[in-house]
Amino acid sequence: MSTQTDSLAVALFSEILTVDQLARNNVARALPRGMELSHFSVLNHLARSQTEKSPAQLARTFHLTRGAMTNTLRKLEVAGYVHIRPDWDDARRKMVTISPSGRAARDAALAAIAPIIAEAVEEIGAEKVRAVLPILRSLRVNLSEDE
Repeated sequence: MSTQTDSLAVALFSEILTVDQLARNNVARALPRGMELSHFSVLNHLARSQTEKSPAQLARTFHLTRGAMTNTLRKLEVAGYVHIRPDWDDARRKMVTISPSGRAARDAALAAIAPIIAEAVEEIGAEKVRAVLPILRSLRVNLSEDE
């Protein structure tokens, strides 16, 4: 790679990492009391997928260790936000689904963060956001292929 390409790559990733940190901080502050960003992410995924997932599948989806996902799921189960049951086909595995109270908590969190996201898009402009989405998706796909 050339020095110019290296510099461009560093600038791109610097911006992405800074945006990620700022977005996480803003969203985390808006979440309902006691809900962490990781909790919202799992609840949102389960609500959108509308299917049961194993802890291992969730760990892969979020690029986490099984232990980290188990810890998050345990907290969500204690809060009553997910149901965890044995896998009837393989007793060693478990299956996770969002509970009605988990769906309500996810919806409340989404309602709290939606204005923050909408304001950011409005300030940047919908056209610019539409223009950058394909680029970000391509970058995500490229990086996920490296794993």
